[in-house]
Amino acid sequence: MLRNFKVLFVVIAVVAISATAYAFAAANTVPATKAGDGLGVVSGYTVTAVAYTLNGTDPSTLDSVAFDLGAAATQVEVQLVATTGSWYTCVLGTGTTWSCDTTGLTVSTIDQLRVVAASN
Repeated sequence: MLRNFKVLFVVIAVVAISATAYAFAAANTVPATKAGDGLGVVSGYTVTAVAYTLNGTDPSTLDSVAFDLGAAATQVEVQLVATTGSWYTCVLGTGTTWSCDTTGLTVSTIDQLRVVAASN
């Protein structure tokens, strides 16, 4: 008989906890939002006219890199060292020509020109 009371007590406790959790979850309000997922064409850019500018007093370091994207962009960054390299922020020049200050970057460590551009 005592065992039946223990089982009954456990069942009542589980039901009470479940009801409390449900009531708490039902009381939460979340504002209406939108989310989405889908596919779209990424047109990309064509990087041309790449020009590297070496430091005038220490030609083993790079001062800047400039290039033309061929299309309008609002934000551009480059990475010149593949795995551990810093990202350098670029500034828009004339038309679609961008320039990125890389002062102090050792030329011998450069192993890529990775350009990431976005147009909002």
